Amino acid sequence: MSAASPIDQIADRVERLLVRHEEVQRTNALLQEQVDALTRERDALKSRLAAARTRIDALLDRLPADPPSPEDSAA
Repeated sequence: MSAASPIDQIADRVERLLVRHEEVQRTNALLQEQVDALTRERDALKSRLAAARTRIDALLDRLPADPPSPEDSAA
């Protein structure tokens, strides 16, 4: 069996590189979809956290400024 010519070797390598390039592009697209989904999830969680903080702040504002002393509750 004769050795492949340099042109054939280069063509074979280019074909392998093209296949690998397509695989990397597909992987990159999948990873970008994951990043987008995680970004949306993070934004939703940040929004929920802000809403929870607002509710907690409102509840804290409703608490009396000075808690009753133990003597007041015993009377």
